[in-house]
Amino acid sequence: MHEISLLLESKDVPAANGGTFDRLNPVTGDIASRAAAAQITDAKRAADTAAAAFPAWSATGPNARRTILLKAADLLASKAPQFIELMAAETGATAGWAGFNVHLAAGMLREAAAMTTQISGEVIPSDKPGCIAMAIRAPAGVVLSMAPWNAPVILGVRAIALPLACGNTVVLKASEICPGTHRLIAECLRDAGLPPGVLNVITNAPEDAPALIEMLIGHPAVRRVNFTGSTRVGRIIAQVAAKYLKPALLELGGKAPMIVLDDADIDAAVAAAAFGAFMNQGQICMSTERLVVDEKIADAFVTKLAAKAGSLVAGDPRKGNAPLGSLIGIDAAARIQALINDAVSKGAKVVAGGRSEGTLMSATVIDGVNSSMRIYGEESFGPVVCVVRVNGADEAVRVANDTEYGLSAAVFGRDIARAFEIAKRIDSGICHVNGPTVHDEAQMPFGGVKASGYGRFGGKAGIAEFTELRWITIETGPQHYPI
Repeated sequence: MHEISLLLESKDVPAANGGTFDRLNPVTGDIASRAAAAQITDAKRAADTAAAAFPAWSATGPNARRTILLKAADLLASKAPQFIELMAAETGATAGWAGFNVHLAAGMLREAAAMTTQISGEVIPSDKPGCIAMAIRAPAGVVLSMAPWNAPVILGVRAIALPLACGNTVVLKASEICPGTHRLIAECLRDAGLPPGVLNVITNAPEDAPALIEMLIGHPAVRRVNFTGSTRVGRIIAQVAAKYLKPALLELGGKAPMIVLDDADIDAAVAAAAFGAFMNQGQICMSTERLVVDEKIADAFVTKLAAKAGSLVAGDPRKGNAPLGSLIGIDAAARIQALINDAVSKGAKVVAGGRSEGTLMSATVIDGVNSSMRIYGEESFGPVVCVVRVNGADEAVRVANDTEYGLSAAVFGRDIARAFEIAKRIDSGICHVNGPTVHDEAQMPFGGVKASGYGRFGGKAGIAEFTELRWITIETGPQHYPI
């Protein structure tokens, strides 16, 4: 069992009332982490501490910030075994998925380090004689960052790296499901030399989250909010942020479609579909949820995908001998099973998988899905993908867009120009031609449309989210006024 404390002013601190909460291993039911259960006073202290650290950190030069972030990247990479152990215990993740989390997260820290000298402005011509007009980007202030459990190292680092690079201070509200994993990220930054108070971490019992979040968003020093998680919770975050007039960056749920055109390379499409649908047990916001397949090639595609899915069995991640690990909890397994049962009762056919044992569910493929079935529109967030057969490209685009979500998408076809034109017609923030829906790189503008949220993480696009654009003038000549 891992004992997790709050991190305030770079110190390990218990909750104000000494309270704790337990995170259980989803496979064994054993206590994975016992974490401090922050109270309102703890959350206020975290925001106050970040506010006090802001003047000095925002004035720190870009190369000094870069040095710390680069050292943190190396420290994080060196702690891969610890992250693998924590993710297996807290979330049931496989070693492969945890290792990839560490690899990409280290890259995100290095990309953020590179951005410290890219926070630029411009001189804008003025009609006023003797006036030098500039648009400059300045740190916003305290950033409230909230990260989820499903890719905890990647998304935990993404929530804090660029805000820090831009000169902001941060309060990270760790996920109740992986408090130890998120806390370890902060330790890497502390040990890299991040000054006290620049990054503060609070952990909280699930029942305390609404009050803590409301207080933190409303705190006068908090100037930006970023949240990655479900659309349901994202709507709540957006409403609270709107009440306090705080800009929010939201990366929410998805129902990613992958269109397989009649001229697609079927083997390549099957490989991408299996990776996109089943990596991390389908518990990725970009996971391929719907395969929109031209009926001319659907039989061949489904046969090959079913064979591939049959080899992707789930097992205890601690044993390291299975390609898939555990779902996040028994409730998730029950919810996914209900979606499968509903589809089957309405005429769909399970061609691979379809059953769970506790929190272990092997790769599942459902053929013959239509809009009358819940799984057609509801995000499954599990190792299950549905096949929707269509007649031609226009119907494929219609079906792909027939969702409230719009995060990631993919199009497979040998005619690249045709596939690209179809990609441009899909309502999503991200779309890949002849590549899987699951694809992330630190420097790319990552985010969605519709119910998948708004704003962009990553690279220069993220700089705009975590800075204020200010107009400043310098008058160099005598002034003339009408009165």
